[in-house]
Amino acid sequence: MMTQFRDFAVLAKSRRSVRVYEDRPISDDVLRELLETAIWSPSAHNRQPWRFAVVRDPARKELLANRMAHQLRKDLEADGVAEEMIAADTGRSTTRMISASALVVLCFTMVDMDRYPDAKRSEAERIMAMQSAAMAGQNLLLAAHAAGLGACWMCAPLFCPDVVRDTLELPLDWEPQALITLGYPAQARTRTREPLETRVVWR
Repeated sequence: MMTQFRDFAVLAKSRRSVRVYEDRPISDDVLRELLETAIWSPSAHNRQPWRFAVVRDPARKELLANRMAHQLRKDLEADGVAEEMIAADTGRSTTRMISASALVVLCFTMVDMDRYPDAKRSEAERIMAMQSAAMAGQNLLLAAHAAGLGACWMCAPLFCPDVVRDTLELPLDWEPQALITLGYPAQARTRTREPLETRVVWR
């Protein structure tokens, strides 16, 4: 048992957000195994509200990246951000998405979740669905790392869910939450963490 724990601890602590990838495809079998692993995460009421859109077609990846970048540009222009900053942000995001071997858009749906007549419990139920999808996403990140792949979680779909849904022709009840880029790492990454004592209280 302790051996399993130590192996998992090494896996979890060695995971990094990887943003630069080799020009090398990921096989269908590997992608399917990653998703199969992802869906074994916990979920509220065991309703399994996660949904995944896998994007591998280069033209569709580029279209999605460009449309999301266009929305980002509009938002930043409205905020009064300098053009050089806008160009850098949109260019970085677009390159990251297009260069990835595959994109996984993580969504959730409320179709099988409980319904309540009041706003407070309805919002709580919605958050539960979000949390469920996020846990599946973390499983996917760890599975990718274990498979020798690099991955990076991007929150950008939260700022343009309609753009993502329309571009990928997703069902209306699918709510995009994150975009995970996948590929074989082209560079090593380092990472630090603040001391545990600064982030925990014991009671």
